[in-house]
Parts: sequence; C-alpha cells; structure tokens
Amino acid sequence: MRKLFQEDLHNLGDQLTDIAVLVSEAMEKAYRAYETADVQLAEEVIAADTRIDTLQNDLDEKAIELLALQGPVAGDLRLIVGALRMSTSLERMGDLARHIAQLVRLRYPDPVAPQQLVDVYRQMAEKDIQIAKKLVELLVTRQVDLVAEIAALNEQINELHAGIFTAIAADNWDASPSATVDSALTSRYFERFGDHGVSVAKKVLYLVTGQWEAEPTA
Repeated sequence: MRKLFQEDLHNLGDQLTDIAVLVSEAMEKAYRAYETADVQLAEEVIAADTRIDTLQNDLDEKAIELLALQGPVAGDLRLIVGALRMSTSLERMGDLARHIAQLVRLRYPDPVAPQQLVDVYRQMAEKDIQIAKKLVELLVTRQVDLVAEIAALNEQINELHAGIFTAIAADNWDASPSATVDSALTSRYFERFGDHGVSVAKKVLYLVTGQWEAEPTA
C-alpha cells in the first residue's frame, strides 16, 4: 500500500510537469500569433487550453483523493497541498496565454499592438517564455537555483509592465481607445503570467528546502 502511495505522489509530479509543458507551448504560440496576427494559430491556443484545464482537474481530483484516503502527514502532506496550489497557478498561466490569443482573434486581421509598443511586448513575451521553460526544468530537476532566475526575469517583466502604463499616460499617446485598452490588457496578461510562474517556483523551493525565498546569489 505504501509503495502505491509513493507512486501516486510521483505521478502528481509528472502531471504538474505535463501541465507546465503545455503552458510553455501555449505562451510561445500565443505570442507568435500576437506578433504575426495569425488567427489560425490563435485558435489553436484557445482550443488547446481545454487540455490544460482537463489535466488540472484530473490532478486536483487525485490529490483530493489522496488527502481523503491516505491521511498524509509531514512532507507527503506538503507535496500534495503544494501540487494542488501549483496546478491552480499553472492553469491560470494557460488562461493568460489564451487571453492573448483571444485578443488576436478579436482584432484580426489587424495587429493588436500599436507599433510603438511592439518591441516592449516582444521583450515581455520572451521573458515569459523563458520563465515557462525554466519552470518545466525546475519541476523535473528540482534545481533550486532556477527559482532566483525565474524571479529575476519576473522583475524585468514588472519594469516593462510599468513602462507600458507610463507610455499610455503620456501626452503624446495617440492610439484609439480600443487600442489603449488592448495595450493595457496585453501588458497585464504578460505581467501576471510571470507572477504565477514565480508562485509555482517558490512552492517548489519550499518543498525542496523548506524555505520560501531563494538564497542570494554571488
């Protein structure tokens, strides 16, 4: 019975990794669709989000079953509760990629981003994609030095996010009201994606080390 329980715990980790891989792919495709106004690719992202939702539901149901039937304690309990919380953040990251794809569909055949913000969104998206890939690596390897790298990328995204709102509030901002709303939403989606990535990373750090913050690097 104990062996089966440990296998179930291992499977929870594998399921989290599977979701993280799909989330990484979703953001890559969503941004490519955003950058090129590719509505077909945007539709693929939107449709694929159902798979992420299904995997999250399956993981959560299994975790709840283990809590109810196995009465885990100590490290096993932390792992199961952590898996539940991480799956929620990963699912939300998938939703944010879907939201970006939905903006592409909404504005097609026109691009979503005003020309003056294209480069900033490219930088934000690239950092989000790096975060997503590092999360997959972190979940597989448990190399906790990745947590600080993810947090650093997120800080860079936050700075870019603040710059977007500075640009929108500037006197020379001349985009239409709809473009202004789209610009704010796009920035918010990229920013929140990174925040959820940090949340997942910190939970892995806690499971591995018992700490919530990574040790400072030299």
